[in-house]
Amino acid sequence: MTALLELSGVTAFYGASQALFGIDLSLNEGEAVALMGRNGMGKTTTIKTICRMMEHRDGSIRFAGQDLAKMPSHKAARLGLGLVPEGRRCFARLTVMENLIAAARAGEWDFDRVAGLFPRLAERREQKAMTLSGGEQQMLAIGRALMTNPRLLILDEATEGLAPVVRQEIWAAINQLKQSGLTILVVDKSLKELSGVADRYVIVEKGVTAWSGAVSELTDALADRYLGV
Repeated sequence: MTALLELSGVTAFYGASQALFGIDLSLNEGEAVALMGRNGMGKTTTIKTICRMMEHRDGSIRFAGQDLAKMPSHKAARLGLGLVPEGRRCFARLTVMENLIAAARAGEWDFDRVAGLFPRLAERREQKAMTLSGGEQQMLAIGRALMTNPRLLILDEATEGLAPVVRQEIWAAINQLKQSGLTILVVDKSLKELSGVADRYVIVEKGVTAWSGAVSELTDALADRYLGV
């Protein structure tokens, strides 16, 4: 099976400081993969290189059969990369509806389908994003990415800082997306919730892919070694 997304030996730098030293990662169509690791190990940097928000120096990144090297971020997005960034980054002064249609592309995901996933967005469609709660803004960020009708949905810390009840709403929605067949790459720290969504784990340590395998293969010893505080 040809991977939808494949990273091989990817390195990346912030100026003179090297952040990634060799990332290997692949996702097949319809698969959900969790990118994991302690803080500062290179997870968000990996996401940035995939979405072409920063260039990689060595290695290769291929998505939907195309080499992403030197490709600008807007062209990569048009191939079907849908990013829900860390920190949500909604357009604060635009309404919920305006946020959703800002980058919308034709396809299965439209306002009605997003509203079916997150009914609260329908209730607040005329409200400005800056008036929403943190959880509602996260729903909006996910909805906005879905409105681009992505082939791959990337979620970077989608539940960080949210109240437990809202976290559960978000995880329930992610699980629905997985069941619909959408390919998902998710960065999060919650093993309990990830185990119900992910097919595989990829663990990053100090900018290198340190371990990857099926959810059932992650032992307590491995979790303590790579993820423990």
